[in-house]
Amino acid sequence: MTESPTPDAAAEPATPSLAAAGPLTPDNPLAAPSPLPFHLPDFAAIRTERFAPAIAAGLEQQRAEWAAVGTDPESPTAANTLEALERSGRLLSRALAAFYTLVNARGDDALFALEADVAPALSAHWDAFYLDAAIFARLEALHEAHTSGETPLDAATAWLLHTYRTEFVRRGARLDDAGQARLRDINARITTLETAFGQAVVAGMEAGAVVVEDAADLDGLAPDAVASLARNASERGREGYVVALKLPTPQPILESARNRDLRRRVFEASTLRGTGVDAASDTRQTVLDLARLRAERARLLGHPHHASYVAEDGTAHTTDAVNAMLARLAPPAVRNARAEAADLQDALDADHPGDTLEPWDWAFYAERVRAERFAFDDAVLRPYLDAERVLRDGVFYAASRLYGLTFTERPDLPGHSDGVRVFEVREHDGAGLGLFLLDLYARPGKRGGAWMNSLVHQSALLGEAPVVMNTLNVDRPPAGEPTLLTWDEVITLFHEFGHALHGLFSAVRYPSTSGTAVPRDFVEYPSQVNEMWATDPEVLASFARHHVTGEPLPADVAERLRSSQQYGEGFRTTEYLAAALLDQAWHQVGPDEVPTTADGVEAFEAAALERAGVAYRLVPPRYRSTYFNHTFGGGYDAGYYSYIWSEVLDADTVDWFRENGGLDRAAGQRFREALLSKGHSLDPMDAFRALRGRDPVIEPLLKRRGLTD
Repeated sequence: MTESPTPDAAAEPATPSLAAAGPLTPDNPLAAPSPLPFHLPDFAAIRTERFAPAIAAGLEQQRAEWAAVGTDPESPTAANTLEALERSGRLLSRALAAFYTLVNARGDDALFALEADVAPALSAHWDAFYLDAAIFARLEALHEAHTSGETPLDAATAWLLHTYRTEFVRRGARLDDAGQARLRDINARITTLETAFGQAVVAGMEAGAVVVEDAADLDGLAPDAVASLARNASERGREGYVVALKLPTPQPILESARNRDLRRRVFEASTLRGTGVDAASDTRQTVLDLARLRAERARLLGHPHHASYVAEDGTAHTTDAVNAMLARLAPPAVRNARAEAADLQDALDADHPGDTLEPWDWAFYAERVRAERFAFDDAVLRPYLDAERVLRDGVFYAASRLYGLTFTERPDLPGHSDGVRVFEVREHDGAGLGLFLLDLYARPGKRGGAWMNSLVHQSALLGEAPVVMNTLNVDRPPAGEPTLLTWDEVITLFHEFGHALHGLFSAVRYPSTSGTAVPRDFVEYPSQVNEMWATDPEVLASFARHHVTGEPLPADVAERLRSSQQYGEGFRTTEYLAAALLDQAWHQVGPDEVPTTADGVEAFEAAALERAGVAYRLVPPRYRSTYFNHTFGGGYDAGYYSYIWSEVLDADTVDWFRENGGLDRAAGQRFREALLSKGHSLDPMDAFRALRGRDPVIEPLLKRRGLTD
């Protein structure tokens, strides 16, 4: 493990705005590519005040590079137009990769203040690019020369040209001057609001943290879980115990806490975030403003609503296709959830005769029913799920068996914070592939959830190898104690590593098509496939060992784990679909259909869920509107359907692996070559067809989630 030194806050100068940023000096660690292996950012040398000069200079430098392309007197070619654009912005990319890593992983007032300044500047920067008539004219001329046969392009370069031209049109290149001016205003406002929403969600998680004074109220929690809550309190200068909220509606403590009132308190704290209970983190007006502005922008660009604009750029292509998928899944999912609820009500009656099952009871009694039905629960599993063993003998082991990779920890290389680990990844023949970083633990100021990001994008054009990071939010145990994971956290680790493999295996020429730079409704597909190895008999036997004795997970327990995987799918599918349908509802309206006052947010949400047939009181959406960071913090707006859309491809591919030997080196190599290595260098569905030999079918997904008749 490595620790990046953090100077005393009083010793740092005030964070400058971009406008007031000083010159970029040679001693700034962001001024040149990092001298560390694979150009890993030198986090030990980077200070917050270093970002503004680097970002400001990066913006200026890339604008000059774009101007050189637009004014080039030579006829456009792949080299002087496409490759020149792909080479531009290296300083800016380098600075932003490190900056946003820190903002998301350990945000503080100084970083958040600079983020609020950077966001609109970036919006204006990219508007200037996509609305540059001279560059667009060169792309159009190159397209005409290619289609006429005058300037033939190879397949990857032709696809790059296609994606550039498509994005220019989607970003307003064909609007008149008045339309472009309004578009710039809208984009700047949207970016500012998305930043504000994301920061408010982080503040809301902190404000909503539940303080527990009496340890007796924590009855049912494992000793290491209680110790983690005590550590949370200590980090915040509080007495007792603190239940820090995770990003989604469900909170892990609800599965094990026997105290029903504590469960209620935690559930209510989770679901009331952003609704005005804490004024500083009230996001309702931001939700309305974003929905309205996105709708207006879509109309300006020729779409009936924002969801149409988003779907066009994905593999779904139309909202009709998205709506049909979600509508097909919702009724059987809710049916299954209601059947599960009947079992849970029976279990509740044993403890509280005559009481009615409440949403905060669901996870607790679901665990009890699962334990009775399958003779085990998470409490039985956790002693066998030591995070270090899961990582090395599970996640890394599967990657070694499938792809021949080796992972060597590099404690000499700096992570951005205490506990961030760096691993050098090598091919089966010893050749260096890239770096993998893992930031496992929750900390104050960290964005909730789990994600993958690229610090350096693979590119043959630039001669760069990939540096990728996985970030999770596991509670840190007391010093000297092992980190014991829940089964959900095990799945999350495998999932995020699937994204990491997508980045590590990228083998493309152009940086903008590298790794995970694929449509939103395709990007989750490889990561979801990687989840399958968590329950593979060989992999599970490798990592599931008792953290004290080293004894393997008993074979009967392992079998019960696998057989229990479909239990609870009614709940999981319903809560997911409720969020996906809510996302679509906010983005399938025109600007005049958005509520006008903050108190209209909850009414809109309730009506949308009712119309979609998923308004089931006991199963709230996985994210309510007011803390739905995927959609209002940016990135998955009108695209949260992507997870289930990608799961169609995932479930079909899991069948392919089983048909081709499972944890098999040849199958892994085929998956890598046909799909993981391609990035966005071609139509992603062509990559799927190259692997599967046909279009995807939905039946494997329906079977997996118990949605067949």
